[in-house]
Amino acid sequence: MDILALPRLVWEFLVYVFAVMPDLLPIILSLATPLALGALCGVLGERSGVVNIGIEGIMLMAAFFGYLTGFALHEPLGTGAALALGIVVAVATGALLGLLHAWLTVTVRADQIIAGTMMNIAAFGVTGYLNRLVITPSGRGGAGVIPTFHLPDQLATLPFLGPILAMFLDQGPIAMSVIVLVLISQFALFRTRWGLRTRAVGEHPKAADTVGINVFRQRYLNVIIGCGIAGLAGAYLTLESTGSFQNGMTNGRGFIALAAVIFGRWTPLGSFLGALLFGTATAFGIIVNVRPAEGDLGTLMKTIPTFWYAALPYLITVVILAGVVGRSTPPAADGVPYAKEGKG
Repeated sequence: MDILALPRLVWEFLVYVFAVMPDLLPIILSLATPLALGALCGVLGERSGVVNIGIEGIMLMAAFFGYLTGFALHEPLGTGAALALGIVVAVATGALLGLLHAWLTVTVRADQIIAGTMMNIAAFGVTGYLNRLVITPSGRGGAGVIPTFHLPDQLATLPFLGPILAMFLDQGPIAMSVIVLVLISQFALFRTRWGLRTRAVGEHPKAADTVGINVFRQRYLNVIIGCGIAGLAGAYLTLESTGSFQNGMTNGRGFIALAAVIFGRWTPLGSFLGALLFGTATAFGIIVNVRPAEGDLGTLMKTIPTFWYAALPYLITVVILAGVVGRSTPPAADGVPYAKEGKG
């Protein structure tokens, strides 16, 4: 065996990644967008003490009702107005489901895992049924797609800086809003009174209650806002990314978003980096089919079945859950229902 074979393959891989990077970066953010928005939902909820594994179902329901709005109104109102209303409906759908989840977990004090699982199951059933009942037999066209912004060639072709600008700006408005939402959430969580109250409620709700913080209201607020952001992720899937709705189209993204929350140690910025990691894994699986490597590296990569590339983000999820969970410390009251003194 050639002892230089492995270093040569590593070098060829680095050269290949550098060559495809300008095409890879915009794909990474587009794939990471629903994951990052779902992760923000998880961070806001868990920082206040409410676990939400129903992110998958919330995204799916929002994706369907946002698409249904655009689908029904794009002819009478025009595509632009219908798509805008679709985004509003998707966010409102997420917020309403957040209200339901908050009622179940905060007021009723139902098991938070069971409540989220119920939401996932219901979402798959409801959207699948309504899709067959309303959209499929209609024979009408789709809702349209939110147009993307394209950088001027003078900026896009700049060395080094051009691909980075294209990653964040050669996108649609929902994808471009992700970094803004992440930075606002990071600042608000660690630099504002709301953030201090959120962290207090998630760490020691009894002490927070003692100093006058309304634990129930804070948890309701966080869960509803977070689920509204997850609804925006649903709008992205149907109105900005694909322009269509397919049954189960979230395809596990809500669960990957939860893994990004753990990877990011329950911080918005860290979770966004986790979403980019998963987006990179998915984008790599796409780019190797579109622009395969050449030489020995290309021969080696072609011997790997394509389903392994498609499975990369899920394999990374398993690795993160297996290797990071024990080393990451969630908020102390995460998943623990709170009852005032004297109330059973």
